[in-house]
Amino acid sequence: MEKKKIVVVGGGAAGFFCAIQIATLQPHWEICILEKTNKLLSKVKVSGGGRCNVTHACPDIEMLLTKYPRGTRFLKKAFYQFATKNTIEWFKQNGVELHTEKDGRMFPTTNSSDTIIDCFLRKIHQYDIKVLTQHEVVDINDNRIVNNTTEENKKSQSLQKKAFTIQLQGRASIHADAICLATGGMLKSDRLSWLLNFGHSIVAPVPSLFTFNTADKKITTLMGVAVEKASIQWRGNKNIETGPLLITHWGISGPAAIKLSAWCAREMSATQYEGAIVINWIPTFNEATLKMEWINFRMDFGKREIGSKNPFDLPQRLWHYLLQEAGIAMNTKWADIKSVNQQQLIQLLTRYTLDIKGKTTFKEEFVTCGGVDVKDIDALTMESKLIPGLHFAGEMMDVDGITGGFNFQHAWTSGWIAAQHISTSIQAS
Repeated sequence: MEKKKIVVVGGGAAGFFCAIQIATLQPHWEICILEKTNKLLSKVKVSGGGRCNVTHACPDIEMLLTKYPRGTRFLKKAFYQFATKNTIEWFKQNGVELHTEKDGRMFPTTNSSDTIIDCFLRKIHQYDIKVLTQHEVVDINDNRIVNNTTEENKKSQSLQKKAFTIQLQGRASIHADAICLATGGMLKSDRLSWLLNFGHSIVAPVPSLFTFNTADKKITTLMGVAVEKASIQWRGNKNIETGPLLITHWGISGPAAIKLSAWCAREMSATQYEGAIVINWIPTFNEATLKMEWINFRMDFGKREIGSKNPFDLPQRLWHYLLQEAGIAMNTKWADIKSVNQQQLIQLLTRYTLDIKGKTTFKEEFVTCGGVDVKDIDALTMESKLIPGLHFAGEMMDVDGITGGFNFQHAWTSGWIAAQHISTSIQAS
């Protein structure tokens, strides 16, 4: 029986996972990973501050789906095949135990991304999967749609007997029975323009998962101040994210801000990242409920100086900053606060508005909103609906999640599904 040759384009999380799954099912096939740079698994290396946020402790698929701003309907079919519990079990079976942090993120117990990388490299070695770096794909031809009327084409077909010819930058072409494209985000999508020749549509890619640069730099004097639980909203957008916020030297960061950026990625791109965010520093209250509670504060703390009594457990630097912004002196007694200043402080606490001008994107960890339109991909197989044998995995599709391990989960899921289909459909062909 002829040995099948499978090529995975992209040496990242989805590409490695897909290649390993194919090799597990078809250990005698020739499997090759092509990576255009000299770096492998670069996002795995830096994810979670070098610890690798493998997935999220979210066994309920319906809840899991709410963490993806784009691709939810597509993912529903996919996650019922392979989701969080499958990921945890796969890594456990391959010697990697995961632990869950209080926010639901899951990391290897070693707290080192090298644990995940070493696991993948062991599997690559076990199955003798070729990994070729600095192999950039510049075009892919479907040999089944080549006009075979000429003698030259007939000879070429008889020699290769493969569905695809992959053209490489400065190197000889290679052939494959099936391909999985897992090239990651498509912000620089011109290198994949040949996908358009296959009839695939590309949803315009823009960055996702970024932090907010403030136009007014006054608040950045508090750089380093972190609030454990605050809510943040892009003004005019219904989405609100609650969680840790961090004030930086450029503006606002932290998990809540980064999650919000995913929901507003396309909207913010359209405005050139100019607009406003609204922060509630104490999300257990809104403006109305805080007004009511303020009566009790005045009674309980009436003789105490407001600068020294902070009933919200906010960082002291932030509390003093908000008092200053409200025009309240630090030695003012709670009972003596003027109503106009009290109202201003309540608004600052529950509806603090910051003008935004620009973003800051993590160079290695950013995620792309946009990519190959999923309407042309079968969610049950990850195969192109237009080109049999062409599959997709990971971020290059128009699917993305908020921060917290959700984008890696999509990488594992799509890579696993693509591998299952390639292993069965190509064998039968």
